[in-house]
Amino acid sequence: MEIRRLRLLEGAKEATGTAVIIDVFRAFTTAAFVMANGAERIIPVAGIDEAFKLREMHPGWIIMGERHGEPIPGFDYGNSPADVEHVDFTGRTVVQRTSSGTQGIILAGGADEVLLGSFVVAEATANYLRLRGPDRVSLVAMGWEGQRDAIEDELCADYIGERIRGNRPDFEEMRDMIRAAPSGAKFLDPRQGHFKEGDFHLAMSLDRFSFAMKVLEGDPPFVVRV
Repeated sequence: MEIRRLRLLEGAKEATGTAVIIDVFRAFTTAAFVMANGAERIIPVAGIDEAFKLREMHPGWIIMGERHGEPIPGFDYGNSPADVEHVDFTGRTVVQRTSSGTQGIILAGGADEVLLGSFVVAEATANYLRLRGPDRVSLVAMGWEGQRDAIEDELCADYIGERIRGNRPDFEEMRDMIRAAPSGAKFLDPRQGHFKEGDFHLAMSLDRFSFAMKVLEGDPPFVVRV
């Protein structure tokens, strides 16, 4: 199995084989909590207007996400795992729009298969890949808005890659590095209220869930647990 490391929006465009689109803070941590709380599927979209249009067409659907890290007025939920941790999504369809993670999914059209990556599903994702044994895996660290590298996504790509190979990286060291970096420290800064401390701790809850998340073809494509 060839494991490629890619990053940002351009990396998502270049992804081939099985792509793992990684967004730790916070899209695919939030998505994992939504799926764990019973959602039937998540529909990733690129645009805010697209999310509103889907809810208009399907009034029972939930829309969640962010723009520049901040909640979007009119959305049911932002991009915060702490906000959805205890919400019952049983049987619901959730539309998700984020500035990085869902953009990566949309752009990864050259991949044969697309998975969603974060620390909370790291082991399940590595297990899925070991069992499937694709010829190529593209680990795509999406970074901040798909434009700037972010240490949490880079280290999550490192972690998943090493677990595929059967190695066990030092996650505690990784977590300390992430907490010290600006992208992690902002969650501990009370002046940045929409970045909640609880989001940091939930995003760092390694292997909290035993499922991976995969994009299935549809109109529109949607994410399910596998």
